[in-house]
Amino acid sequence: MKRKKLKTIRRVRRQAGIRKRLVGLPDRPRLAVFRSARHMYAQIIDDLAGRTLAAASTLDKGARNPAGGNRQAAGTVGETIAERARKAGITRVVFDRRGYHYHGRVKALAEAARKAGLEF
Repeated sequence: MKRKKLKTIRRVRRQAGIRKRLVGLPDRPRLAVFRSARHMYAQIIDDLAGRTLAAASTLDKGARNPAGGNRQAAGTVGETIAERARKAGITRVVFDRRGYHYHGRVKALAEAARKAGLEF
């Protein structure tokens, strides 16, 4: 229990350091990633307006995957968020990994989004 709490505290500190430098503007919004034990979530956020422009997750009907917590599912979320971003007229974003290490599922989501046409 104590180890898990320490890991969470460290991630939140990393997240705060990253967010000091990242701001999602209307011309280049922020692509924020959240990773739980079972699922992946991605949102494209305009921080100045305070609104979400596009969102995707492993819980979406089209992307529903019984193994929502693996790299393949994260890649599906990356492709979906890129497709929804293009529909909203967004091509360039700032990637916010939210304190997670750029490895595994987070990396798979980012690479799939780049391959599908998002630029960051």
